[in-house]
Amino acid sequence: MSEYVIEMNNIRKEFPGIVANDDITLQLRKGEIHALLGENGAGKSTLMSVLFGLYQPEAGEIRKNGQTVKINNPNDATALGIGMVHQHFKLIEVFTVLDNIILGAETTNKLGFLKKKEARKKVQELSEKYGLKVDLDAKVEDITVGMQQRVEILKMLYRDNEILIFDEPTAVLTPQEIDELMATMKGFAAEGKSILFITHKLNEIMAVADRVTVLRKGKYIGTVNTKDTNKQELSNMMVGRPVQLEVQKEPAQPKDVILKVEGLTVPSKLHKNDAVKNVSFEVREGEILCIAGIDGNGQTELIHGLTGLEKASAGKITLCGQDISGLSIRKRSQAGMSHIPEDRHKHGLVLNYTLEQNMVLQKYKDPRFQKHGFIKFDEIRKYSEKLIEDYDVRSGQGPVTVSRAMSGGNQQKAIIAREIDRDEPLIIAVQPTRGLDVGAIEHIHGQLIAERDKGKAVLLVSLELDEVMGLADRIIVLYEGEIVGELNPKETNPQELGLYMSGAKRQGKEAE
Repeated sequence: MSEYVIEMNNIRKEFPGIVANDDITLQLRKGEIHALLGENGAGKSTLMSVLFGLYQPEAGEIRKNGQTVKINNPNDATALGIGMVHQHFKLIEVFTVLDNIILGAETTNKLGFLKKKEARKKVQELSEKYGLKVDLDAKVEDITVGMQQRVEILKMLYRDNEILIFDEPTAVLTPQEIDELMATMKGFAAEGKSILFITHKLNEIMAVADRVTVLRKGKYIGTVNTKDTNKQELSNMMVGRPVQLEVQKEPAQPKDVILKVEGLTVPSKLHKNDAVKNVSFEVREGEILCIAGIDGNGQTELIHGLTGLEKASAGKITLCGQDISGLSIRKRSQAGMSHIPEDRHKHGLVLNYTLEQNMVLQKYKDPRFQKHGFIKFDEIRKYSEKLIEDYDVRSGQGPVTVSRAMSGGNQQKAIIAREIDRDEPLIIAVQPTRGLDVGAIEHIHGQLIAERDKGKAVLLVSLELDEVMGLADRIIVLYEGEIVGELNPKETNPQELGLYMSGAKRQGKEAE
């Protein structure tokens, strides 16, 4: 009997213009949490997609319990007890939670009718056993991302999988949900399930993983025991150079008000109450104002109200002295607003367009890129090549890569490159480093601080407490759609910030 439940030996996987996995070997022991660490585009998701049968490798073999196996598709993987929670969830939005969980693994009676009662009972038992609370009758389109992730995990457990692959599972979760997930993963391992955990968050690896395998640019760098290493060493292995894990910046020099928000109220799509209630604040040139809060407390609706993605029911928004409250999204953008959106697929990119087309989405009408309505394609090519180089956007075929084919982190870098380069007085950045590795985070943080120092006003929304504390010059905390406190990062700490975020503390009065 082999000591490894899964072995991937000398795996090679190529795509047009790129070798995603170059002779990679990975060994997973029974009952261990094994982290797979690497930068965006290092080949982590590709390697796991090979194991899950989504891709066929050009070379190499996979063994389960010492026996060579052939995994032609995800059904083969499921039959071998391998399950996967993908970075971008594979759920059907108009189906209920229960229907999504049993889809493809339905039990039927002799006449072919669904045995839904039995399925419901099994899912309820799993959900109670692992503390994964979900509303089985809710439609997926109406539930939060944290909840969608629980649905994906239950989908795996419903199929009795023994080998669980988590692809960047914490990228979209709040700090509280991350703690819950880590506890769940430890519970799985204690029961003898084996977990492969793709991430580039070093704190999480140190907290739950037994061993770490590091990939860099498609190559295998090494495997280490977590107890024998530290965050700095891991980040050096992953990026290939020492990385500054702390944000370096000078004190802010705020000047004139760029954005002034007065009494903004935005209705909620999910319930009858307002998602944002009578919120007022201002952002000045030369400062980073950060909106902190637990996900779902009105941050999304506030930004949608500011950028024009949703209609505010009351309030006034002034940008560079101009009232933009009634303007369209394009007009607001032209009035001096760059927007790095929360949902990169829905609002950041046209996924079937090439990288270069996405780089000029707001600019293609500029005289630089068109003449008498005809696009100057060579100018667009030159421009996007420069941005790709400046921001280290990695893709198989450069400017002509279809955006959908890029890794999530590189899609994010492309959006950030485009929005910062537009050179507008206000940058609204929502979760700008979600899904990015330490090297890229260091770069983006540096860019945002450089923009601030050039006199830009930066409005940052982040769920990452380290990011809030490191980048913000001022912090406002949003709780249930209201501002409950304004804090100076130099005079507060993550614990106090957490109390405001959970509603346990309010400025002006202690929470009842």
